[in-house]
Amino acid sequence: MTNGPAGGAGCLFDALYADEDAVVRALRAGASAESSDSEGTTALYLASVQDLPGTVRLLLAAGADPNRASGPEAGDLPLCGAACGGHTEVAGALLSAGADPDRSEEFGFTALHWAAGLGHAGVAEVLLAHGADPDLPGPQDEAPLVVAARRGSVHTVRALLRYGARGHSPALEEARRMLALDVEQELRDALRDMYGGEGRAGAVRRAPVDGGVTVTVELLRDGEPFASQDGQTGHGAIATLLEHELGLRTPFEELAVRALRGGDLELDNWVVAVGTLWRRGDEETFQAAAAWTASGDPLRRAFGADVLARLGFDTGGRPFAAQAVPLLRELARDGDPVPAGAAARALDGYLDGYG
Repeated sequence: MTNGPAGGAGCLFDALYADEDAVVRALRAGASAESSDSEGTTALYLASVQDLPGTVRLLLAAGADPNRASGPEAGDLPLCGAACGGHTEVAGALLSAGADPDRSEEFGFTALHWAAGLGHAGVAEVLLAHGADPDLPGPQDEAPLVVAARRGSVHTVRALLRYGARGHSPALEEARRMLALDVEQELRDALRDMYGGEGRAGAVRRAPVDGGVTVTVELLRDGEPFASQDGQTGHGAIATLLEHELGLRTPFEELAVRALRGGDLELDNWVVAVGTLWRRGDEETFQAAAAWTASGDPLRRAFGADVLARLGFDTGGRPFAAQAVPLLRELARDGDPVPAGAAARALDGYLDGYG
C-alpha cells in the first residue's frame, strides 16, 4: 500500500480500514479522493468491493470518478467490483454519481453480466433501473438473460424480463439444458477444469436464497477450503417463465416434475409451476390436478391441492368449486401432514359458500 505523509494516499487507505470518521479526517487533511495504492488500486474501488457504502459516498462527494478504472492493468471498475460482491447499496451510490452501467472492464464483462452470472438479483435490478442494456452481449457474446438462466437465478431472470430483455429462446434452451444436469456435479466439474487434480473435494452447502437453493461446492488444500463454485437451482421456474413469454404451453406432467424436483412447496420451481396452472383454469387442468390428489406420492398430492387452491380464480369466480371442495376435504384428512396441510390451505379459498 502507498505510504505517504499525513493527509496523503497512505493516510486515506489506512482510514478505509478504520471507519467513516477516519476517512473524513483523511480527506480534510488533504488526501485526494482519487488516491491509488502502489498497485494502482483506487480507494473508491477498494471501498466498493469491501461493501462500504458510506465511504463510497464520501469519496464520490469528494470528487472520486465512479468510472475510473483500477488495478495494475486498469482493468477493474468500481461498479463491476460492487456487482461481483452483490453490494446493491454501493452499486446504487455509484450509479447515482454517474457510473456508466454498460461500461465493460477487462475481458469485456459489464456489471450486469457479473450480477447475472453470480445471481445477484438486487444489483441487477438497480443496474437495469439506471439504464443498463438488458441485452448487451458479454465476452462470449452471451446475453445477460442466457447467463442468468444458466446460473438458475429466478429473481435475476424476472428482473431482466421486466426491463424488456429479449433472446428468450436461447435462454430457454440453456435453462432446459441445466434442468437435465446435476447442479452439484456441474460445479465439481467446473472446479476440476480450473484446478485439475489439485485439492480434494470438501463440503457441499445448500442454502435457501431468494426462493431457491444456492449450492456451494468447495475444494480443500491441507484440510482448508481454497476454492469454491456455487450455483442456483431455479432452472425449472426459469424454463416455465420463458415458455410463458414465448407463448408455449408446457405439458402438465413436465410442470409437476419441475415442481417436485426440489421437494419444497416454498421454492420458485414449485410456486411458478402452480401459478402457471392456476392461470389456465380449464377442465383439462382440473382433471390433471384431481388425479394428482389421488397419487401415492405425498408431494404430488400436495401439488394437486395447491393447483386446485386457486384454479381459474383469475376469471373472477371459482369455476371448479363444486368439484374441488370435496376432493380437498378428503385430502385434508390425509395421514401425511404435507398434503393435508396443502388441502386445508386450499379450502380456505373456498370458504365463502362452503363453510
